[in-house]
Amino acid sequence: MSTPQLSASSTTLQIISVVFFTFISFFCVGLPIAVLPGYVHDNLGYGSIMAGIVISSQYLATLLSRPMSGSLADRLGAKRAVLYGMAFCGLSGILTLLSTTLQAWPLPSLVLLLAGRVVLGIGQGLVGTGSISWGVGRVGAENMARVISWNGIASYGAIAVGAPLGVVMAAHLGLWSIGALMALLCTLALLAAWNKPPAPIVHGERLPFHNVFLRIAPNGTALALGSIGFGTLATFITLYYASQGWDGAAYCLTAFGCAFIGARLLFINSIRHLGGYRVAILSLSVESLGLLLLWIAPTPWLSLAGAALTGLGLSLVYPALGVEAVSRIPAASRSSALGAYAVFFDLALGIAGPLMGAIASAAGFAMIFLVAASMALAGVLLSLWLLRSTSST
Repeated sequence: MSTPQLSASSTTLQIISVVFFTFISFFCVGLPIAVLPGYVHDNLGYGSIMAGIVISSQYLATLLSRPMSGSLADRLGAKRAVLYGMAFCGLSGILTLLSTTLQAWPLPSLVLLLAGRVVLGIGQGLVGTGSISWGVGRVGAENMARVISWNGIASYGAIAVGAPLGVVMAAHLGLWSIGALMALLCTLALLAAWNKPPAPIVHGERLPFHNVFLRIAPNGTALALGSIGFGTLATFITLYYASQGWDGAAYCLTAFGCAFIGARLLFINSIRHLGGYRVAILSLSVESLGLLLLWIAPTPWLSLAGAALTGLGLSLVYPALGVEAVSRIPAASRSSALGAYAVFFDLALGIAGPLMGAIASAAGFAMIFLVAASMALAGVLLSLWLLRSTSST
């Protein structure tokens, strides 16, 4: 089904009106992320392992629910997936609120909190996949790179705003206020989504998820090789700065985020003009330079520059490889393709922590950035091979 031609500004507004729901879901992810470990450890009296399990359970739930999210969006429509996802995110807020009221009974409080994290993970996966599919259905597959790009901006921006706000709310109002705000925002988002026009359901060949996954795998592997750099930076930059005796590690994340969002805003059309693989090759090369600079940086200022280069490079990797990956899949299985592709990003973030932690224990924190740079360079080589394979067919 063809999509009517829209002006650039109208297209952007259409996209933003849909990825707004991604912003709300990731805002709900960001609000409690910095305060839940302390609540589990200090208020409920459980150890650091359980505190880590509470946080990671959400990411694991998102990962495991990807096949279901994509299939549901393909069969029932992207809008329906977003509605279900917002309802799940709102339910997570209610469970979080109930958990805080049972603080005097640690085990029931912990069970409710874990249930809320699992529900939030499922909801975030539904909204993330559904929003991209809904946006593409509204503005056309030729604007897929822009939809993916704006969806990423919404994700990173929401966590950047939500995490510090959650800390302030927990300190001044109590943790209950976070659960209440999550439930309220998701209810309002549900009402906003309810009357929005849906994207048409694409009929035709629907591939089993394992077939989609195998077709996506080469591009997804290149994405994972690049995304490990982000997981390494986000997880270990504070410890790296401490090992060097430097202050201001948080500014590295700020530099990364500003460069990441700036590149998406300024250069997203390069994917259409140059092709996804060429953009991915250039982007992964820039990312590897940033990670190498972090490895050898003798001063925090050069580390800051390395973090900015890493963000600049990684910014377009996801949409560039994603456009090429989804083009291999029938349109009727587009949402499943987006879900399968996102699995590789989830896996990269899951692998980065234990892998780089083991390397840091054996060889020091600086070495993890050299390893991450090597993986990004491997992503360059894989993207070069994919470009050559595509050009020869």
